[in-house]
Amino acid sequence: MSLIVSKTKEEIKNIIKNAAISAMQDGSLPQAELCDFAIEVPANRSHGDYAINAAMVWSKLFRKAPRMIAEDILSHADFSTSYIEKYEIAGPGFINLFLKQDYYADIVADVIDKKENYGRSNYGEGKRVLVEFVSANPTGPMHIGNARGGALGDCLAAVIDAAGYYTEREFYINDAGNQINKFGLSLDLRYLELYKDGIEMPEDSYHGEDIIAHAKAFAEIYGDSFVEKDEQTRRKALVGFALPKNIEGLERDLAKYRIKYDTWFKESTLHNNGETNRIIELLKQSGYTYENEDALWFKATEFGCDKDFVLVRANGVPTYVVPDIAYHYNKLVTRNFDKAIDILGADHHGYVPRLKAALTALGVDASRLDVVLMQMVRLVRDGEVIKASKRSGKAITLVTLLDEVPIDAARFFFNLREPNSHFDFDLDLAVNQSNSNPVYYVQYAYARICSILRNLESEGIKPVNCTKEQLLLLNSADEKELILHIAALTDEIIASAKSYDPTKITHYVEELATKFHKFYSSCRVKGEDEDLMQARISLCTATATAIKNVLTLMKIDAPEKM
Repeated sequence: MSLIVSKTKEEIKNIIKNAAISAMQDGSLPQAELCDFAIEVPANRSHGDYAINAAMVWSKLFRKAPRMIAEDILSHADFSTSYIEKYEIAGPGFINLFLKQDYYADIVADVIDKKENYGRSNYGEGKRVLVEFVSANPTGPMHIGNARGGALGDCLAAVIDAAGYYTEREFYINDAGNQINKFGLSLDLRYLELYKDGIEMPEDSYHGEDIIAHAKAFAEIYGDSFVEKDEQTRRKALVGFALPKNIEGLERDLAKYRIKYDTWFKESTLHNNGETNRIIELLKQSGYTYENEDALWFKATEFGCDKDFVLVRANGVPTYVVPDIAYHYNKLVTRNFDKAIDILGADHHGYVPRLKAALTALGVDASRLDVVLMQMVRLVRDGEVIKASKRSGKAITLVTLLDEVPIDAARFFFNLREPNSHFDFDLDLAVNQSNSNPVYYVQYAYARICSILRNLESEGIKPVNCTKEQLLLLNSADEKELILHIAALTDEIIASAKSYDPTKITHYVEELATKFHKFYSSCRVKGEDEDLMQARISLCTATATAIKNVLTLMKIDAPEKM
């Protein structure tokens, strides 16, 4: 798949390097080993389409003033087969390059040719990536943090896939351990209080309405037949009844949120198939464990952690970190993903070094595990923060959010801020149907283009496949600015994939909408010049394609009418 922007940048880089080598060969520049340099887009386009800092970067290598180096480079550079029309030296030694009109025409033609595939690349071809996100405890409904993690993780997986990586989405179900024990305790007490007086719920148990509902549903089927049974039997039955319903609920709610996982991985499988115990034995064999007060400890401090931690308690029960180590070993060794990416809450910052230390002890390259730490979300209405208590069971859940806010808005809003930044979700803005609502603003730009094309067609004006000569007519400042932004989509997707930050795509499409509105207000599409009119229709089509491709990537609707 041809990627005009990437190839142009690569071509420019090669021309500059080859020019420097030629200058060294004829003695214009002294011999030196060249290092990399940047090709950037100037904020002010009067300074060119690309600015190159090679002369400044190489000034120490060549022991020469940057402007003189720039002159030597340009005197040896051959741009004849490239898209570069002219060049100049600016400031302390920047090399500014200006693109030919052919570049703009070819970009529009490329978008129209690629259609729904425009923006995709094979950048990550051959690499396998597993993105794990949400992974909420199945002991209750998903909260607002899970809503952010869901939108973030799903969009991140989408941009990684669009960048050419083989990508899978995974949900890790914590169906074993302390939280399941607490779940069983809470269900047990709610069940018993249906038949006995004086039952009290411990402060650290689950107090949500969902626990009461499960206990009542269990009682409707089994009545009081479990009241006199032993505690272990009763709790096992209650968990066996309620947990599958919760997992089904998680899957149903996430599907409503347009999230579909490739795998729902149960923690219990790691216990049942012996992988948890195997990890303990492998860690023992690594030489990085020791016993203290009958507990098995891991020497985490030898890997830069602030303190060692317990793997197996004195009672022989593994701590929560052991199945987590086994799970990530399964990702990176058993299933052999090149990268495992976890989306976790910011409160896990101390957990990540421990996990990486254990993987290193197991002989796994810990850099293959990347963790995106996500900050908290606050819901805001009428300028006031909505406070809710998870313990009281009155927390805002994913479902209640989606009952109030359109799914398009939720998915877009949660990708407006970088994962590591705190985010205030404005409920009023999310339902506001005006240009102040960013998702409405972008969708309106797409619908507006569809309306323009419909109106032209109603007048008998149909789009044609423009010739290169027709597309060369798109030479006004606003047309070129819009085309350059469309051209940046592939690179933006790759940058989002590399930085694990899908907000780059959200910002990209917002700016694309702005640039389209600016173009439309200054350039009349329908006109007496047939060739120019058809070229501008093609530009409208290319813009709509880029907008729709981004919204589709984010699983957000692109309405043709609003």
